[in-house]
Amino acid sequence: MQNIMKILGHASPGMSMTYTHISDPSVLAGYQAVLQPGAVIAGPLAETLRAGQLDQDALDWLQTNFYKTELELGRCLRLPQEGPCEYDPYLTCAKLVTTAQYAPRLRDRLCVEEQLAVDAENRGWGREVERHERTADRLRALLDDLGEPHEVPWADEE
Repeated sequence: MQNIMKILGHASPGMSMTYTHISDPSVLAGYQAVLQPGAVIAGPLAETLRAGQLDQDALDWLQTNFYKTELELGRCLRLPQEGPCEYDPYLTCAKLVTTAQYAPRLRDRLCVEEQLAVDAENRGWGREVERHERTADRLRALLDDLGEPHEVPWADEE
């Protein structure tokens, strides 16, 4: 991406990505994993996508801007007319959609949240314990919806 940015004279990856197409293999694979019929997805918007309840304008926007929707643990499919994304570390965004591709990141984040909850408990920080446990619960639910294990798959081999 850095080379492409230099060649095109762009200051940001976003500007360079404006000129990529859905035919780009990695963008296409991500797009198909989320938006193709029968995709295994999790998150509050998943049922809407499975039911095909997006109108044509929304679908057109997503097809054009899909690469811009990626977050740390999935994709936010919030449309421009809905205003700025409310995604936060508590994973409460109603537009969050994630796939098995993000399972390793979800598991890593779950591990961090569990460690932070233990640390907060040891320090007597009840509200922090609650916050980290709530986030961990959400991560477990997403992994369950995806049919993915909570633990790193190779952890038992060690």
